[in-house]
Amino acid sequence: MEHQKTKRMQQLRRRRHVRKGIVGTSERPRLTVFRSSKHIYAQLIDDLKGITLVASSSRAKKGSGDYGGNVKAATAVGDHLAKTAVTKGITKAAFDRGHYRFHGRVKALAEAARKGGLQF
Repeated sequence: MEHQKTKRMQQLRRRRHVRKGIVGTSERPRLTVFRSSKHIYAQLIDDLKGITLVASSSRAKKGSGDYGGNVKAATAVGDHLAKTAVTKGITKAAFDRGHYRFHGRVKALAEAARKGGLQF
């Protein structure tokens, strides 16, 4: 139990360090990523108003029974998020990886969002 508590505290510390310099505005919202074992979620957040502008996930993109915990699903989520954001007039974002490393699914989502038209 002590190991789990220590691990969670380290994750929160890393998250605070990453997010310290990132603030989402209405012209440049924060693109935040949450990665679970089965799915990946991304959303564009305006921190000044406290609202979510655009959201996408592997659960919403596919049926709830499909597996969304791979690079293919993350690429689809990033592409869908970028297309939705561009239709709403959002072209710039500040990428917030949270406490996750920038590789694998998180990297695939970011690259797909860049190809879709978002700049960060």
